[in-house]
Amino acid sequence: MTSHPSTLMCGRHRLDLSFPRVMGILNVTPDSFSDGGRHAALDDALRHAERMLAEGAAIIDVGGESTRPGADPVSADEELERVAPVVEALVREFDALVSVDTSCPEVMRESAALGAGMLNDVRSLERDGALDAAIGSGLPVCLMHRQGEPRDMQHAPRYDEPIEEAVAGYLAARVAECEAAGLRRERLLLDPGFGFGKTVEHNLRLLHRMERLTELELPLLVGMSRKSMIGKVLERPVEERLPGGLALSTLAVERGARILRVHDVAPTVDAVNMTWAVLKEGC
Repeated sequence: MTSHPSTLMCGRHRLDLSFPRVMGILNVTPDSFSDGGRHAALDDALRHAERMLAEGAAIIDVGGESTRPGADPVSADEELERVAPVVEALVREFDALVSVDTSCPEVMRESAALGAGMLNDVRSLERDGALDAAIGSGLPVCLMHRQGEPRDMQHAPRYDEPIEEAVAGYLAARVAECEAAGLRRERLLLDPGFGFGKTVEHNLRLLHRMERLTELELPLLVGMSRKSMIGKVLERPVEERLPGGLALSTLAVERGARILRVHDVAPTVDAVNMTWAVLKEGC
């Protein structure tokens, strides 16, 4: 078992991370790689979120800007228009613990004001104003490793050292920078960034060596659901990647992950709970 804070204060919510939790993905974008456009309408988004909560999701992660390979950025106004009504409704209707997948300071501030409980930034608060916005929100923040930007990150990524060392080094440095700016360590989570500027071989090695990241002693959030690494290894289209995704979730939990960010909540909850039941016996 890994050493990190077992409780995360997320606004009004207390998230128990003494065991692994599942985060349900709610993309309100027209162009996400797996479900783009499917939940763009508010009613559709709420129905899907309600289903994921009923299936055991502890967190709903709302995203208004696609970060798939090749994606272009959107304006702050457009992202807010997509995200704000959904965050407000999820908090009002379900009292849900809502995470907002954003790099935009304006979206961070507005989401916090609307009752979001977590910020999930693929750019690790590197955009101008994002670190100040995150500090001011009072919310926990997930910092993610990436190489490049979504529009070009999969153009022949390469590293000069083992991938697990590159990821651990970047995240350790980013944690130190955030702490120096006033963002307390107990408000931080880490994401290795599977698929963000990494080849299939990079992704597989990173998962194999993921215990290296537990040495940073912060909760690990992992997102591999339906990603191309599964498709390339198993030669499966997006709609047939669930079994591979469940295998990866199990391996991630064994290697210290505490939050699994997924599209398919119910089967992942079962896989995670079964894995954890076995792992507890070794405590």
